[in-house]
Amino acid sequence: MSVACLNHVPLHADRFVFLTSQMYRPALIGCLILALGGCTSLAPQRTAPVMVDVPTAWSAAAASSSTAASSLAQWWTRFDDPQLSQLVARAMQTNTEVNRAQAALRQARALRDVAAAGLRPTLGSSASASHGTAGGDSTGNLFKAGLDAGWEPDIFGGKRSALDAGDATLRASAASLGDIQVSIAAEVALSYLTLRGAQTRLAIAETNLASQLDTHEITGWRLQAGLVSSLEAEQSLSATEQTRAQLPVLQTSIAQTLHALAVLTGQPPADLTAVLAAAAPIPQAADDLVLSFPADTLRQRPDVRAAEQQVAAALARVAQADAARKPSFRIGGSLGLSALTLGVLTDGASVVSSLLAGVTLPIFDGGAARATVRAEQAALEQAQEAYRATVLAALKEVEDALVALRGDRERLLRLNLAAESARNAALMARQRYDSGLVDFQVVLETQRSQLGTQDSVASTQADLAADHVRLYKALGGGWNPEGLNPERLNSDIAAVAPTRTESK
Repeated sequence: MSVACLNHVPLHADRFVFLTSQMYRPALIGCLILALGGCTSLAPQRTAPVMVDVPTAWSAAAASSSTAASSLAQWWTRFDDPQLSQLVARAMQTNTEVNRAQAALRQARALRDVAAAGLRPTLGSSASASHGTAGGDSTGNLFKAGLDAGWEPDIFGGKRSALDAGDATLRASAASLGDIQVSIAAEVALSYLTLRGAQTRLAIAETNLASQLDTHEITGWRLQAGLVSSLEAEQSLSATEQTRAQLPVLQTSIAQTLHALAVLTGQPPADLTAVLAAAAPIPQAADDLVLSFPADTLRQRPDVRAAEQQVAAALARVAQADAARKPSFRIGGSLGLSALTLGVLTDGASVVSSLLAGVTLPIFDGGAARATVRAEQAALEQAQEAYRATVLAALKEVEDALVALRGDRERLLRLNLAAESARNAALMARQRYDSGLVDFQVVLETQRSQLGTQDSVASTQADLAADHVRLYKALGGGWNPEGLNPERLNSDIAAVAPTRTESK
């Protein structure tokens, strides 16, 4: 159903003001009332936020309430490894996932601006020239030029709700960009630690292989001298080849990790081979991290913030769908010139104007509008459950990282003691075997033990460093809306957005 007041008459220039004040006065008063009504928003009230039980402290670590939490900004510098810092910095600039998220943020910003434009009047211009014929005879020319203006007062807050949804989506997109940046930085660090761990394990295997080759050579001499049997020689050869067989596995792991690092930093797979081919120690983070409380951690995590903003966007869409069930209003008008010749187009007699005020109210749509509201409410429930799931997953990640960190610290301590004992045992067994005091089986066992414990130490060192990375990521990775993100939200977003207060 629509109701409209319309006048469309040609006016002389000297009569335009008089007719505007007399003939159009009721229409203007009605339009003014509608405009004033549009200054006050009647959007539905917002519901309470999703409540999730958050513990007061971490179960795996105690943090003093009087001690400020450590800053996680650029946490990778805590490893004191320039190459790692360079790789992370490059990934932040050239990683394909980061660039895609930046484009998504630009899209969200543009869509938010589209929603903001819906609250403002529109103004357009037009011009035309036509020539007609009837029965083969010319009917003359017609020239027109004019301006058209229109505005839809947001009486029931539908457009404001659309803008709220755009704002929330923009903030969610910015948080999603931060989440991707945090994840990519962690992936780069984990791949780098895997690389250094594999290189260290390869060096250990090569050192043990050299020792076993020396032992095998001595065994061969003793076999020629008749001091040992061929059994010892075959056992020595078997142990040597088993160690040699580990080298291709580790070399393959190193090459594949280099490829992964190159792709993470936006480069072809083989581009980092020459740069990182030289082995380096496994970097270890400083063990002085002071944890924030769980609630503070959730505020620092971009994925939790993104999920929270998705709930806000869904809530605004419910209000927008509900407003679509109510009447809509539109005020429009045009002012133009119309004449049969160009010469008289600027004459006062060619002025034509119109003013329109209309209201539209849906009467019967088969229940589509109500169904749309129910669909948006279901989407809101999904967003709320997604938020709860994100919060619970965040808490689990921190707890898992703390447990792993504590366990690997203890494991590394014990393995270091075992590796030292295994090294001493292998040295003494070698010396006694050379002197003929022990059989070759003792040498084999001590060499296997030495290789195994040293390899376990290197693996655990890499795991311990990776635990720190996962903990930094679980704690939010140092993200903040204006810090890590290379693209910041518009600082004037609040100034541009129409307020919910009454206009003066």
